[in-house]
Amino acid sequence: MPLLLIPLLFLILLALWVVLLPLSLWQRYRYGRARRLARPWLVSINAWVLALSAAIFIFISTIGAYWWPGSLLHAGSGLGLGIVLGLIGLWISRFEITPQGLYYQPNPWLVLALTALVAGRIALGFLQVYWHSRGADTRIAGLDGHGSLVGVAGLLLGYYLAYQWGLKRRLARWARHWR
Repeated sequence: MPLLLIPLLFLILLALWVVLLPLSLWQRYRYGRARRLARPWLVSINAWVLALSAAIFIFISTIGAYWWPGSLLHAGSGLGLGIVLGLIGLWISRFEITPQGLYYQPNPWLVLALTALVAGRIALGFLQVYWHSRGADTRIAGLDGHGSLVGVAGLLLGYYLAYQWGLKRRLARWARHWR
């Protein structure tokens, strides 16, 4: 009898994940476009941790290229595109200098586009599982397999990497001129 509870628990967790996924994407969008105080210590930690994450990501993609051809190409392309997008995002963000410090607010349209990209990739994954279960060809030009998943991950990582390092640089410049 207790062994039957394990699949039931798994199904309950899966149903909970499906129900909470839209809420988590909405919360990600709300937080992503919020006005925030740029704390220098936090921005610095985020920048260095993201740099370490990018190095690990490229290393794992290099290893993964053995099983998934093109993995490194997709990872590098996504990372490069994400860095360009991060610099654009930093350029179009709103900055406000107050006596409490430097506040910033990312562009809501760019945050919405990145959130929609994540939602679209999740939806594509579900669609591919559905098509595969029907015996159909699941390959869509450029979106099949792990390549697009690694590309989207690289894009998001590159975006946040460039944004945090640009914010770190802007904070250093602000500290020299303001204080």
